[in-house]
Amino acid sequence: MEQRHLGRTGLRVSRIGLGTLTWGRDTDEHDAAEQLKVFWEAGGTLVDTADVYGGGEAEYLLGRLVDGLVPRRDLVIATKAGSVADPYRRVDASRGHLLAALDASLSRLGTDYVDLWQLHAFDPETPLEETLQALDLAVTSGRARYAGVSGFCGWQLAKAATWQLAAPGARTRLAATQMEYSLLQRGVEREVLPAALDLGVGLLPSSPLGRGVLTGKYRTGTPAGSRGASELLAPFVEPYLDDAASRVVDAVSTAADGLATTPVQVALAWVRDRPGVAAPIVGARNAQQLTEALSVEALSLPDEICQALDDVSAPVHRYPDQDWSTL
Repeated sequence: MEQRHLGRTGLRVSRIGLGTLTWGRDTDEHDAAEQLKVFWEAGGTLVDTADVYGGGEAEYLLGRLVDGLVPRRDLVIATKAGSVADPYRRVDASRGHLLAALDASLSRLGTDYVDLWQLHAFDPETPLEETLQALDLAVTSGRARYAGVSGFCGWQLAKAATWQLAAPGARTRLAATQMEYSLLQRGVEREVLPAALDLGVGLLPSSPLGRGVLTGKYRTGTPAGSRGASELLAPFVEPYLDDAASRVVDAVSTAADGLATTPVQVALAWVRDRPGVAAPIVGARNAQQLTEALSVEALSLPDEICQALDDVSAPVHRYPDQDWSTL
């Protein structure tokens, strides 16, 4: 698999990443092992997790599989801290919480360092300079090799990345930002992606298949066993089941038919090759699904297909992006 630099850094990652959101919850150790082996054998390196995935079980599972199944040196392990898994879904990006969370992550992962450590969300209650100092301490102590953020809107990303660049050598530049991005969710193109491109921050798209909707499996109903059929996850999928989304899904399926490939591959290839994207993060229910997603490596979409998909999925931003000088 092709490797790409993550932002304006020397870190190279596979251009498709493996997500572990369901590990330790819906994905057991056997299925996780199969996924990791398939991913590694395909040349994948970037594995994305977080301290709250599965209540810590995702990190624990990954730690058990590393070395026993896949050499640690062959993986780029990325994890996150800052979210608090309680009924209130709090964010705590204080220096004390973050550094304690990192130590706990390293213990579960069974490693001395993570390749990429990310702030899971913006914390409006903690001074940003305190939060970012935790990233600096993690890198200077060797517990993290690179640092990034997740879920930061445009101004938050710009403020954080600019602060880190204000003292070259003394602070750790942000390597990555993780945000949802797909043909069904192009909101990052308004401010997040321009900021990332300008500041040299690589984008790691989450939910690149539109929460599963772009696979086309919801075109004729909600399949049993899918996220949309789950009481817990149905609200997560439902926003992408409207008429506008259906038009995009139909266009993806038409493109797939014309290219003799699958909607999964078309949707992934589109987001993978967008400007500023380093690696979409793919979460799969099993190794078979992951294998289909990884087969996108050989696919490059023709320009006319990309343009058609751009047109049918174009978001409506209007002000302040439009030229209002004539009004």
